[in-house]
Amino acid sequence: MHSLTKTALSFNGIGRRCVALNRFSETRIICRGLTCTAEHGEHEHELYDVIISGGGMVGTAMACSLGLDPNLEGKKILLLEAGNKKVMDKVPDAYSTRVSSISPGSATLLSGVGAWDHIMNMRCKPYQKMQVWDACSDALITFDKENLQDEMAYIVENNIIVAALTKQLENLSDQVRVQYKSKVVKYTWPKSHQVADAIPWVQVTLANGQILQTKLLIGADGPNSMVRREAGIPTVTWNYDQSAVVAVLHLSEPTENNVAWQRFLPTGPIAMLPLSDTESSLVWSTSHRHAEELLQLDEESFVDSINTAFWSNENHSELVETAGSLFRTALSVLMPSAGSARQLPPSVAGIGPKSRIMFPLGMGHASEYIRHRVALIGDAAHRVHPLAGQGANLGFGDVACLTQLLSQAAFNGKDLEILLCEYLYLF
Repeated sequence: MHSLTKTALSFNGIGRRCVALNRFSETRIICRGLTCTAEHGEHEHELYDVIISGGGMVGTAMACSLGLDPNLEGKKILLLEAGNKKVMDKVPDAYSTRVSSISPGSATLLSGVGAWDHIMNMRCKPYQKMQVWDACSDALITFDKENLQDEMAYIVENNIIVAALTKQLENLSDQVRVQYKSKVVKYTWPKSHQVADAIPWVQVTLANGQILQTKLLIGADGPNSMVRREAGIPTVTWNYDQSAVVAVLHLSEPTENNVAWQRFLPTGPIAMLPLSDTESSLVWSTSHRHAEELLQLDEESFVDSINTAFWSNENHSELVETAGSLFRTALSVLMPSAGSARQLPPSVAGIGPKSRIMFPLGMGHASEYIRHRVALIGDAAHRVHPLAGQGANLGFGDVACLTQLLSQAAFNGKDLEILLCEYLYLF
């Protein structure tokens, strides 16, 4: 994945140019290429160089990335978010159930846009090792970076990431405008330039009746993306027939807690991700029926189920173990250092109050990431299983790639249409 450290970015020849005349005595404005109202000096359809639809982790990171570029100073960038502004004056005592495993590359991106320091000042937990093993055999694999100084990854609550990016956006108010509680109800796509009186830009209609125009619309509005749907971009979807049960776990005793644990059960994988020395985050993927049963259990029974899922060998199969043993023996001959030392995960003593929730799992992938003056990023382009915690990292990779491409195109004087066609080949 491409990392980003304040990539240079500019749009040569793109942007509204207006000259205000005698602003203290009259409201007349001269505009090039736009229809204006003379009475109040306001544009009927305000034109932006870039509109980002969706103010989650990825959309807000995209806004910060563009807003920090010195070559974009004076250009019009707008972030639209249907929800409220995500502020966090004080970090909550209780951990959130929705977390992401942030890779070093994503941390570099967040550092480049000025948000990582905010995250470190709030709350995150690095880990150095990951152990993955099977419930039906002794098969085991360990990932670690013990010979390197860098962390393997960081577990960060999603709301802290958004709050950190939002805080950084406040410092970029001169470069990026943000509209919260702005629900989009319609997108109107540009027609061919050969059509008379055709609108050359994307029109965005909000629920309050406001109509905006943009030369580039970036869809960061999640797996059920309205941008993708209204643009007519086909999507390949797959229902896993599973749900994920998530919760905040209280460990039996304090521990260094620098390992991410994942075990494959017959019904699906269960993972325990470190949050602090005394707490971890649970992600248990299982059947819909089993997930509902887990939600109905009292706390003691639920904790017992978690410990059993991580510790019990009741699902061991002689046939599976025999086949696995033969494979490991053959592998040890070819790769003598392939063996992994087994560790036992910490035991769980309790769960956070009201922290148990479930949500359905599915996969989705847009057949195209681009259309005329439209680009998709994050879950709007690709939704993945939380198995390896890569959803957010893929989205931040989109931000880095698209920013790099826009910067290169602007430097070379290319048109937006050319750069969008090249967006697909950066992955």
